[in-house]
Amino acid sequence: MKIWKNDFTLEALNTTSENTMVSHVGIEFSDSGDDYLCATMPVNAHTVQPFRILHGGASVVLAETVGSVASTLCIQESGKTAVGVTINASHLRPAREGSIVTATCTPIKIGRTTHVWDIKIKDEKDRMTCICRLTMAVVEI
Repeated sequence: MKIWKNDFTLEALNTTSENTMVSHVGIEFSDSGDDYLCATMPVNAHTVQPFRILHGGASVVLAETVGSVASTLCIQESGKTAVGVTINASHLRPAREGSIVTATCTPIKIGRTTHVWDIKIKDEKDRMTCICRLTMAVVEI
């Protein structure tokens, strides 16, 4: 079942992200379907911690980015937007410098005032590196 209320292209989502933290850390929207949105992020000098593995905060930036955009795409009413309320992240395994991680965002609940998202981040070998739950509030602009 299609959850998106707004038409979009991955190219347009990536253009909107120019000159933001999203582009600074190299996040790119990479795939979508009727009920999911994906984005990738390189594990590089912008996203690693001193031990040269993916920084947990960078994983959270990736998760909140893909979840926030997903919420925005689910809002049909004009004059409303989505803002983050809480995010929980469990870091399961390291991602090494030089690799790319992919976040896949799927809905748990899409309500009138609250959206809850499940975001799984995996490495290039399809191993889960982090799992997040993001709660968004739908508010007046």
